[in-house]
Amino acid sequence: MPVDFTAIDFETANSSGASACSVGLVKVRGGDVVDRAYWLLRPPFPHDEFHEWNVRIHGITPEMVADASTWADRMPEFRAFAGDDWLVAHNASFDMGVIAKSCEAFGVDVPNHPYLCSLQVARKTYHLDSYRLPSAAMAAGFEDFSHHNALDDALACAAIVQHAAKRHDVDDLAALARVTAVRVGALGPVATRERGALHGPMALQ
Repeated sequence: MPVDFTAIDFETANSSGASACSVGLVKVRGGDVVDRAYWLLRPPFPHDEFHEWNVRIHGITPEMVADASTWADRMPEFRAFAGDDWLVAHNASFDMGVIAKSCEAFGVDVPNHPYLCSLQVARKTYHLDSYRLPSAAMAAGFEDFSHHNALDDALACAAIVQHAAKRHDVDDLAALARVTAVRVGALGPVATRERGALHGPMALQ
């Protein structure tokens, strides 16, 4: 089905939402992956301490991002990549929180995007013991990826939404949200106002 969106995944240095140390982006057009990007990010002070637990999960160390660009540096590229797309993420409240908190930390405007959570879509699409990304991706036919690599996770997230759209026979994310009864979220002040005007406050995550 001709589904268009941008999937996104972040890894963080610690528990702070402003500590993004990598991001993966996947652009889907007409149901196919047409572009992808992966950036290491240097978290801003005072959110730049790397906790051992986080490093153990994603393998990114302070040395690896010492000379990397910041989220603020990458914002123009992110805006060019995502355009006006809907964003999709697995456990989307986390990734949208990273965008909002990172923008706040750098004093840049939060971009405006409606978004959909692939975790919630998976819960309404598959019957699984676990809806963690590897399990949901496997149900969508996407296997053998490097979990906690931000680009691989974004590709897995995209695969879930692509497969769910086909399974529910819909051709856009608004329709997918309706048939699965998953709430549409809104990132940024303009998107939040527009979503609220269209659907009321209960439509927002």
